[in-house]
Amino acid sequence: MTVLSVAAATLVGITLSVGLASTPAAGAVNPAVAVAAPAVAGTEPLAQIAEDASATLDDAKSAVVEAEALRADVVASGLDVGARTSVDTSELERDIEKLDDSDVMPVLLVGVLADKADAETARVVASTEVLQGALTAAQEKRAAEEAARVAAEQAAAEAAAAEQAAAALAAANTPEGAKASARQIMSSTYGWGEDQFSCLSSLWTKESGWNYQAYNPSGATGIPQALPGGKMASAGGDWQTNAATQIAWGLGYISSVYGTPCSAWSHSQAMNWY
Repeated sequence: MTVLSVAAATLVGITLSVGLASTPAAGAVNPAVAVAAPAVAGTEPLAQIAEDASATLDDAKSAVVEAEALRADVVASGLDVGARTSVDTSELERDIEKLDDSDVMPVLLVGVLADKADAETARVVASTEVLQGALTAAQEKRAAEEAARVAAEQAAAEAAAAEQAAAALAAANTPEGAKASARQIMSSTYGWGEDQFSCLSSLWTKESGWNYQAYNPSGATGIPQALPGGKMASAGGDWQTNAATQIAWGLGYISSVYGTPCSAWSHSQAMNWY
């Protein structure tokens, strides 16, 4: 039953009560006026109307607070959430102001205002949910775009690193790059100086011209002319494409068989092989 129906029914009850009362004697107090009107069957007690209005007021205030908090979140995010960036709570705030003064109003009028505020609260809550959905969607879109940007930057960095590594390997695989690698490995691993490098340079110039792709019909392969080339796998799986790996294996072979590059070079000069 609506508040207006309650009001009508209550007023009818009061009228009937007064109309049916017997006419009092002169100077006597009419008992129908002296006592409160009886409750009408099917109507909401006035105390309940006041209690419901208080609950409606609390809900309305909460709806305004949530709508304002969401508006602040939208502004702070800087995201595009569509045409509506806030929820209009002006009408609900006017209802709240009136209900805040309900203690000076007739209870039935308070009920009418509460019904209006309840409907406006529902509208504000629904609009807030719609705006929250738009903000959430915008946040998810931004997160996806950021993830895509980070992934693209990482892929670009990895590609650049791979390109640099390829360029470095290409430089190291040239005869001059291979000689530089040999000097470094000879010094750090075996303690051999420039005199031993001179012998090594002569030896491998004769064998392969310091070409990591050198191949002899006999099966000898690479800068040190390992026979077969697969032996160099003990120094690294990239022995077919990396001069430094071939050099590391070749120096290890020279050290274990001849002791020094100069001894290996002497043997090569005498026997035409080492």
